[in-house]
Amino acid sequence: MGTSTFAERLSQIQEEVAEAALGSGRAPEDITLIGVSKRKPVEDMQQAYEAGLRDFGENRAQEVRDKFPGFNPPDIVRHFIGHLQSNKVKYLPGRVDIIHTIDSIRIADAIDERFGAQDLAIPVLVEINISGESNKEGVDPFKALELAAYCSEKSNLEFQGLMTIGPLTADSGRIRQAFREMKLIHEQVVRQLGSSGKAAILSMGMSSDFKIAIEEGATHIRVGTALFGAREY
Repeated sequence: MGTSTFAERLSQIQEEVAEAALGSGRAPEDITLIGVSKRKPVEDMQQAYEAGLRDFGENRAQEVRDKFPGFNPPDIVRHFIGHLQSNKVKYLPGRVDIIHTIDSIRIADAIDERFGAQDLAIPVLVEINISGESNKEGVDPFKALELAAYCSEKSNLEFQGLMTIGPLTADSGRIRQAFREMKLIHEQVVRQLGSSGKAAILSMGMSSDFKIAIEEGATHIRVGTALFGAREY
């Protein structure tokens, strides 16, 4: 990442977001930038907050458990954006504000139950495997409506939209096609189910493809490396 500061990287990405939004006839403020802070310490998150970032994304339930008690300014939104196992759901109530990755009835039930036990409701997105790649999580596109409808009937889940990860390819045409299909599915599902009285969310686009995602209708983009720098594994 060189020596650029977090504030400089944030400002650079915000400029790119604005450019992509305006270029496709959208308002930059309609796009929410989620900074993906996985494997980054709370100090980095604090620095990001001081630079103006308010939406934070975590991929691992254990990191949510370990980080958010120590980093919890009142005006942030905490997004859970990773694959979730039923036995890890217990770490999330009270520590996240929205879950992007419901990909089965089983996980929907587990979240509904855990949050309900604490008298909490949680906004959720259904994750779609738009690229059909076998190593990706998410339901088949043709099952999107069915799982979304299931979530919208659960008393502690507030269905708010869909999420996807674009195809892993350098072919921007393929990426655009996938995001375009995703937007159509999103429109169809939201038209039939609504989005719990809030603005519908379409979460797609990461460091490498967020500009295409914005051009194709993303409302939320999830940017990690371009903001926080490479992760140490």
